Amino acid sequence: MLRVGLTGGIGSGKSTVARALADLGAVVVDADAVAREVVEPGMPALSAIRDRFGDTVFGADGALDRPALGRIVFGDPEALADLEGITHPAIWRRTADLLAAAPDDAILVHDMPLIVEKDMGADYHLVVVVGVEEDERRARLVRDRGMSEEDAQARIDAQADDAARRAAADVWVDNNGTPGQLDVEVRRLWAERLEPYNENLLHGIRARRPDALTLSEPREEWATEAARLVARIARALGPRAVTVEHIGSTSVPGLPAKDVIDIQVGVSSLADTDAADFVDVLARTGFPRVGDVAHDNAKDGAEWPKRFHGSADPGRVAHVHVREVGSAGYVWARAFRDWLRADDAAREEYAVLKMELLAQGLSTSDYADAKEPWFDSVHERVMAHSAHSPG
Repeated sequence: MLRVGLTGGIGSGKSTVARALADLGAVVVDADAVAREVVEPGMPALSAIRDRFGDTVFGADGALDRPALGRIVFGDPEALADLEGITHPAIWRRTADLLAAAPDDAILVHDMPLIVEKDMGADYHLVVVVGVEEDERRARLVRDRGMSEEDAQARIDAQADDAARRAAADVWVDNNGTPGQLDVEVRRLWAERLEPYNENLLHGIRARRPDALTLSEPREEWATEAARLVARIARALGPRAVTVEHIGSTSVPGLPAKDVIDIQVGVSSLADTDAADFVDVLARTGFPRVGDVAHDNAKDGAEWPKRFHGSADPGRVAHVHVREVGSAGYVWARAFRDWLRADDAAREEYAVLKMELLAQGLSTSDYADAKEPWFDSVHERVMAHSAHSPG
């Protein structure tokens, strides 16, 4: 089951995207609908709200006056915390029931406004953010929901800004255009990423790049993309992972690279990673095991064992290298990254080598092998740098 977190600022059109995904076949769990359900008349949370906030947040019919309550809590952090303390336990119990009821092969979309604010991105395979310029969102709130300019801006200011949303977004859905343009973008997302990703998850298939070698210019996004993957893997493995970190060429600012994110997972014992629960939890998180065993090309004549997993996400190819903490391969991966980050001349030397090999028209597998002599030649420099580095 592919778990998608769908979010966006108030007035962004997130609910429109949720409806479109439901029409395409997604199972949508609407956090706002659940929040309304748990404060319906007769529900325990409603009585607790009356005790805390009084009759002024209730209508004549005894139902909760949500706009009146909103005006109180969105300008008062203490009041908001009190409200969340009442409603959140009930919301999460009901949400858990709805999530558990979804079919195993479903694409499950959790329509959740506060994914960014609550730092929940690691709970999903993908976070989809619906983005609209702030001025347009404010105008929509005034026009479509009857808010004053002041209330609309207060609601916007109470949420994360677009910089935080972009850092959390695996997919950014631009809703500044027409409804037709939005529909096309959502359908493309469904067909090109969500459906293939779900199929890969169900069958334990990793996404791969074409074997023809291409190199990308350095991208600032690699660091934030890696941070999201690191968070998901760390959340899934818990204490079984001693370290989870970004390695490889995309972890080195300014270095051209294949558009592949490399993640190293450090474990106490490599033998523990062959346990079914370790393999299964990574597969369910979107990183199926590739082969039974794997090895790095050693620099000291010995075998450097590891376990290898690949990302099932067709929109973000990633390699996960699981190595024992303190092993030669684990130490080398970190030391090589840190050397390239610190040494401008070494980074340029490696970049020149990459471009020379690219010009030869190599496949990606031949490219990896062709770099090995250079790795061997710089081994002592890498380890000397590591020995003199703090920590």
